[in-house]
Amino acid sequence: MPRMYTRSGDRGETGLFSGERVPKDSLRVEAYGTVDELSSWVGYARSLTDDKEVDHVLENVQRGLVLACADLATRPMRDSPRKDCQVTDAMVKRLEADVDRLDAELQPLSTFIIPSGTGAAMALNVARTVARRAERRTVSLAHKEELNSQLVPYLNRLSSLLFVLARVVNKRSGVTEAKWASRLQ
Repeated sequence: MPRMYTRSGDRGETGLFSGERVPKDSLRVEAYGTVDELSSWVGYARSLTDDKEVDHVLENVQRGLVLACADLATRPMRDSPRKDCQVTDAMVKRLEADVDRLDAELQPLSTFIIPSGTGAAMALNVARTVARRAERRTVSLAHKEELNSQLVPYLNRLSSLLFVLARVVNKRSGVTEAKWASRLQ
């Protein structure tokens, strides 16, 4: 591409990987756009942490999110599905393994916690809420169009991982979690 703009979207449409043009406000574009936003928040969280393990986990998350965007931007083609750009069960299982491993160093929760703490933890909490929105957008799309069945579980596990990572970052930084009380104090 010789320049950064193509003018091809000036009429409110964009191209999918499968070649067709769709409105920029379509459910599909909304879903992958939210996943793209999520990747930016994950990158922001990475910029705020010095924890090498957390950074490594988040780098893998960003790589998975690029694949999730590609998956959402590709309509399934019955004759030749694009297996090279699909979220897989192995990716979901990797997130589960990361959640289990990291959660093992935390105290079990007995109440809700209020998002707070370090800048990295807060960026991870924002990323978690964007992951939930991406999941909702993907579910809405799945009600209307055929999708890879691993997309929703992937986004669901990812929001759990981001929650656990925010707690881990705070714990490793010596920050006590703010617990929610059922009554205002």
